Amino acid sequence: MKKIMFLAVIFGLLAIGMIFAAGQEEGAAKEVELEIFHFKVPWIDAWENLEDEFEAAYPGVTVETEISGGGADWRTLLKAKFAAGAGPDIFIIEGFSDYQLWKEYIEPLSDQPWVSHLLPNAKASATFDGELKSMPLAMEGYGYIYNKDLFAKAGITKTPATLDELAAAAKKLKGIGVYPFASGFGTWWVISNHFTNIPFAQQDDPMGFIEGLNNGTEKIPGNAVFNQWKNVFDLVLANSEPNPLTTDHNSQVAMLANGQAAMIQQGNWKEAVLYDTNPDLNIGLLPIPISNDADAGRVPVGIPFYFVVNSTSEAAEKEAAKNFLSFLVGTPEGQRYVTEEFKAIPAFDNIPASNLGGVGKDIVEYSKQGKTIPWMFSFWPDGAVNEFSDAAQKYAAGIVSFPEYTREIQAMWDRLK
Repeated sequence: MKKIMFLAVIFGLLAIGMIFAAGQEEGAAKEVELEIFHFKVPWIDAWENLEDEFEAAYPGVTVETEISGGGADWRTLLKAKFAAGAGPDIFIIEGFSDYQLWKEYIEPLSDQPWVSHLLPNAKASATFDGELKSMPLAMEGYGYIYNKDLFAKAGITKTPATLDELAAAAKKLKGIGVYPFASGFGTWWVISNHFTNIPFAQQDDPMGFIEGLNNGTEKIPGNAVFNQWKNVFDLVLANSEPNPLTTDHNSQVAMLANGQAAMIQQGNWKEAVLYDTNPDLNIGLLPIPISNDADAGRVPVGIPFYFVVNSTSEAAEKEAAKNFLSFLVGTPEGQRYVTEEFKAIPAFDNIPASNLGGVGKDIVEYSKQGKTIPWMFSFWPDGAVNEFSDAAQKYAAGIVSFPEYTREIQAMWDRLK
């Protein structure tokens, strides 16, 4: 009898619950799940707090973010999501080539309230097919992050701006028993996107060089700038940790933070991690010089990625996505994450650059002086970033000669373009 009564109570509660749920569906707003995908792994903890603040400001919206970066191939994962019909509501692209890849999924954003606050160069780079279709959140720069205290200990009194000055600094750093460089060449984007960007960006006309590679009027083998770049490539290999292909981007950070290495090829996105590891670090940023020319001391500065809204998402999800981006750059709560938590250099005139570390401050200074070069890897053919990494790692391992290496990446370009 007790069992029957218990079941009767359960069925009664279920019936009441079904009636209540039906009433909710009729009278309450639809719950919206906003799916976001990006690759900024250093932002993970702060991003979760950002989600909480956004959800508090927009009841009924739940944010789910997948962050795939570091050494992971985020682009392949994103392709798989779209192929499976599970594209996120907000995702990231790195520029022109990615826009070409996903443009059928990208919603125009020219009517959004934050557009009027974009810095001119950021707005131009976020415009595709004559219309603004992405949000460039921040500017970033990279080069050699260096330990100023180790440089002083080694007697380096002038910040290296040329190849010979960098080589002289490396010799002095070896003399005090530290690795001049922690290469990070075990991580594909360190040796590909960023390091291999240098000879593309140092061309007299970087965009003209890309166009020439596409139409066959330019070649990588025998190119004078690539031959110059070999010098700094060899300098790093001769003055870094043993077996550089076993050192990834996380190992780089650890080696710089603990004083084992004096320089790492990274950018301001690593500052927060470095300071978390060693709050007493005294760091700045050096260029990656490939020659002794007067313009050798320039750093690559650009827009690292762009947020875009999925044009095929449901109307409610698209609205939530646009509200999220506006919250991020248009409210004091969101702006605080950009500057204080992400330690980013904003691409907006209504978000003052503040709380910058030594690397961020140097990037701003190089930019003010016009001592910058562009990020050209967003104009490479789809798939080149991965294949260029494989080829560069073969050269770093001594498997191929430099002429063989340049012939390989030329063949890759010709096949992928």
